[in-house]
Amino acid sequence: MEPVITRFPPSPTGALHIGGARTALFNWLFARSLGGRFILRIEDTDVERSTQESVTAILDAMQWLDLNFDEGPYYQTSRLDIYRDYARKLKDSGHAYWCECSAEELEVRRNKAMAEGRKPKYDGACRSKGLCEGPNRVLRFYTPQSATTVLNDLIKGPIEFDNSELDDLVILKSDGFPTYNFAVVVDDITMGITHVIRGDDHVNNTPRQILIYRALGAKLPEFAHVPMIHGEDRSPLSKRHGATSVMEYEKMGFLPEALINCLVRLGWSHGDQEIFSRSELIEKFTLENVGKSPSIFTMERLLWLNAHYIKEKSPQELLAHLKPFLARRSYPEKSDDFLTGAIRTLQTRTHTLEEMAEAMAFYMEDAIRFEPEAATKFLTKDMGAVFLRLISELSELEAFDEASLEPVFRNTAKELEVKLGKIAQPVRVALTGGTKSPGLFEIMEVLGKEAVVERLQKGLEFILAA
Repeated sequence: MEPVITRFPPSPTGALHIGGARTALFNWLFARSLGGRFILRIEDTDVERSTQESVTAILDAMQWLDLNFDEGPYYQTSRLDIYRDYARKLKDSGHAYWCECSAEELEVRRNKAMAEGRKPKYDGACRSKGLCEGPNRVLRFYTPQSATTVLNDLIKGPIEFDNSELDDLVILKSDGFPTYNFAVVVDDITMGITHVIRGDDHVNNTPRQILIYRALGAKLPEFAHVPMIHGEDRSPLSKRHGATSVMEYEKMGFLPEALINCLVRLGWSHGDQEIFSRSELIEKFTLENVGKSPSIFTMERLLWLNAHYIKEKSPQELLAHLKPFLARRSYPEKSDDFLTGAIRTLQTRTHTLEEMAEAMAFYMEDAIRFEPEAATKFLTKDMGAVFLRLISELSELEAFDEASLEPVFRNTAKELEVKLGKIAQPVRVALTGGTKSPGLFEIMEVLGKEAVVERLQKGLEFILAA
């Protein structure tokens, strides 16, 4: 049995988006599940729109998602001689011909065809002219005008195309660069691609490519066209549905595991299982379980998955991911031990790393700013005695953990005849600036005795000045 070889061939005309990332993932998983190879190919023959910035963005996204490739990246602009050799084979075997029709002439003939109710395809004017290569001439593929071409799609099943509906597509432009449908066939032949897994927006390209394979006497790969991704409004996913670039999700604070898990479930399923480890995906992925209908991407689902992975990771693992988000906020430097302690208190309360970095503010900033409404409501005169007592008792503690802290609060409440619940919120405001935070003893343990006493003292000053 020949080894499975798949490929992901992005065009470097922009960042890697969700649809492309899912295509890359499906190809990667299919190859890995069958012990095959995965190739990265950069389709950069659109030289006017292709940029090195886009190449870098694609490579960064592949690395962030950990979709490692076995070969490549190959660049089409470095393979022009190969395309010309294959174009020559088609010309010499009678499957291609040179065309001298200008763009203006083609436009006139297209408009005439549409006015007469005919399909505006190339009319074959140069088919029998026997032209040689020359300035401003393109090489066209001689498309059979009878019979049908059948695509036996691994996902959609057999699809028939009437050859008479296809025109003689250009395979080499006048500048010598190959066109998309020709270049991908040559690439897939020479790279030994066994399975072409891509979005179903490529279905209509496939009969043209099949005909080129046959004209070159090459074995067809297996084709599998994956349904498109839609937004919640059932329209094709676009920027109006939120960020669609992979690295935008990284900047928003999503973990790669969450995005991978979200992407794989856009069109593929394995029973009722929702969350998969990478090893499980490799073990369970098959094309048979890819659906035929468009899949719906929702931010709500991605947030749910991200919250799951944030909760499941160790604080030490999260720290490396979180540090860039902390740096963007120019927080004061803190030790790794302090940060992992703070992370532990926030793991079940945040959905993204950006949200976690924001929630870390009261841990990171030395000067706490009280929320005016919270301070007015809770830092009241009757709390003065409570704060004085807490400051005194906490300053004397040797251990500063939940087991040591709780008795101090209970004894203070009992002796001052104040309900424990009435103490908690004023202390929380003094320590964090607001009324929402992780458990009070949790945050006190992370902050440490010195910081807690100092913040309570400032809270007391606010009370006394009110």
